[in-house]
Amino acid sequence: MKDTNPENIQDIVIFRPKGTKVSLEVKLKGETVWLTQGQMAELFITERSVITKHLGNIFKTRELDQKSNVQKLHTANSDKPVQIYNLDVIISVGYRINSKRGTQFRI
Repeated sequence: MKDTNPENIQDIVIFRPKGTKVSLEVKLKGETVWLTQGQMAELFITERSVITKHLGNIFKTRELDQKSNVQKLHTANSDKPVQIYNLDVIISVGYRINSKRGTQFRI
């Protein structure tokens, strides 16, 4: 019998824009994916400063709560932890990006 309980269904959706070979290594933790600002900039083909601006607006307007959607990741060969952002944040940024890739992501 097929399990139809929405809490038990785990689909993975892969975003693969036509004509590109985008490949990002993502962190899977707590039933969500996590990206850095640099990875989001690569995903949306934009500058990191654009991602930073959108993140600031998302948290300033309280569209999302920063505390529950951002974590710090300690990486090798670095004294400073890197902030990583969960899928809710990535989607919110994707809806703010004004580019062909942003449109592809929204579709």
